[in-house]
Amino acid sequence: MKRLLLLAALAMAQEAPVDFVCPMDPNVRNKEPGKCPRCGMKLVAGIPDLSEYPVDLTLAPLRPLPGKPVEMTFQVEDPKTHKLVTSFEEVHEKLLHLFLVSEDLRFFAHEHPQYDGKGSFRYRATLPFAGAYRIATDFYPTGATPQMNLSTVVVPGPAAKPLPLKADLAPQTGANLKVELVTEPAQPLAGFKTLCFVKLAPMSGEFQLEPYLGAWGHMLAASEDLIDVVHTHPFLGDGGPGVQFNIIFPREGTHRVWMQFQSKGVLNTVAFNVPVKQLR
Repeated sequence: MKRLLLLAALAMAQEAPVDFVCPMDPNVRNKEPGKCPRCGMKLVAGIPDLSEYPVDLTLAPLRPLPGKPVEMTFQVEDPKTHKLVTSFEEVHEKLLHLFLVSEDLRFFAHEHPQYDGKGSFRYRATLPFAGAYRIATDFYPTGATPQMNLSTVVVPGPAAKPLPLKADLAPQTGANLKVELVTEPAQPLAGFKTLCFVKLAPMSGEFQLEPYLGAWGHMLAASEDLIDVVHTHPFLGDGGPGVQFNIIFPREGTHRVWMQFQSKGVLNTVAFNVPVKQLR
């Protein structure tokens, strides 16, 4: 009898419809294959186990100097087999997104290392001044889930002491766009969803917004101590002047939030300082 019940349960499981899910945003589901309407990623039949894939970063030279080139090599390890991962899925038109942020939050870069097809990503960086830099890599190993890995590189020498961040939600000016940010709630709370409503306006001429790396915008949020880093894309956007990001800030404190938009072939990068409170 138990065997018959087990066989019946297996048969029902096999006949049950499979949800196709966005690996970047598991809340997006569909009954058929396709692409995520939010981020454009290919929907997959179910989400694999959430396993963290370690990243090995090597530098040449080992002690980078301020303002001098340093070769960065990234290799990803399979946590189960401990072998080098060689197969990756594209995330917004690239196999790996690299973010470089200085500890004083003055320097920010969003780059894309070259892949050699054998497991190594390489990028030639120039870190402008002494101090610690947070290195964030965003990638998607085939058969796994999208990953963000964090590491730190220290450039020796006298470094400027990081100053406490002051809240700054004033409109910002990019290369050819004005960018305004309004949050809902007005006072973001740690651990709760914050809606970020962005209004874009041209510096001159007609408004024109273009996809940048397969999205209407990119956002990187970092806590003041650079422990928490979040990379996300618009929840709503159609090429018009209004773009909405949704984010959950994990902890209390002021967060530096960089946003990138492309207009008329020009990349605009702006930053806001968003204060986050703990619900008490």
